[in-house]
Amino acid sequence: MSFIEKKSQYNTLFIGILIALVTLVIYVSTLGVANISFLDSLKIMLERIPGLGRYFSTEEIPNTHRVIVWQIRLPRIFLAAIVGMGLSVVGATFQGMFKNPMADPYVIGVSSGAALGATIAIVLGLSRFTGGLGYVNLLAFIGAIVTVTLVYNIARIGNKVPTITLLLAGIAVSALLSSIISVLMIFNRDKIESIVFWTMGSVAAASWKHVFTLLPIVLVGTLLIICYARDLNLLMVGDDTAKNLGVEVDKTKRVLLVISSVIIAFSVSVSGIIGFVGLIIPHAIRMLVGPDHRVLIPFSALGGAIFLILTDTLARTIIAPTEIPVGAVTAIFGSPYFIYLLYKTKKKVIQ
Repeated sequence: MSFIEKKSQYNTLFIGILIALVTLVIYVSTLGVANISFLDSLKIMLERIPGLGRYFSTEEIPNTHRVIVWQIRLPRIFLAAIVGMGLSVVGATFQGMFKNPMADPYVIGVSSGAALGATIAIVLGLSRFTGGLGYVNLLAFIGAIVTVTLVYNIARIGNKVPTITLLLAGIAVSALLSSIISVLMIFNRDKIESIVFWTMGSVAAASWKHVFTLLPIVLVGTLLIICYARDLNLLMVGDDTAKNLGVEVDKTKRVLLVISSVIIAFSVSVSGIIGFVGLIIPHAIRMLVGPDHRVLIPFSALGGAIFLILTDTLARTIIAPTEIPVGAVTAIFGSPYFIYLLYKTKKKVIQ
């Protein structure tokens, strides 16, 4: 198959998945305690688009349905999509950069840093808002960035950052921060439930401010990573080969690490720790479209958005009105797949 034919196939598939994503957004916005039809939900969305609202009669739709769809369900759905997109893109990037199929967005300690920041905010009772985001979100973001900076400086040898050293530094720092969180929980038993719920991940507190804050970060970050897709392909072959083919290996890794860390820090700060999305989605997409990061990254973005929308919908509807943290639902799907990857890797080592 020629390159042009393959590119045409990918474009068609991408458009098809994008249409599926839009349809899914409309459909899941109808699910919940309030019974809202697909058509009513679509009208509520279209009437907000300048120039389109006049073509649809929405007088028969109750105002309560408008509030439910536009102010409660849609911000949550969009935030889930954006977070899923960011986690999947970074997961695909790290798997390529570290040449490790089991690398995920939290491998360098971002989640532990964010969790410690959020825990400190919860323990101190900081619940007021600043700049559209809560202090829990703000301290979680600061904790994530500080942790990545610390891990990077621990692993750095001159101007180089060996992959193995970076991973080991991430594990060590994560263990330290997790122990600090445990100590804080012991001394603040009345806050344990809030801390645990945050660390399990949720987008239940989503608002349009969260969406508009996170969307440009994830979109711009994803586009920048796509610009480095060719370099990622060469890094998969090996650092020496990549150098011989003109890739500035250390600089490329630093740039990708910074972009990925910013995406994850912002994502975790608004959603908590949602595991396995960045691990299983890139693998599933890789089986569908192959290992070329020029294709893998954009398809992973769509796949992550769809996956997290579906799992969050399950989290909020399966035992409604009670909610399950979405991180628990993704773990139910992700853990068996992780075990499968371990088994597959073990068989290769034995052979």
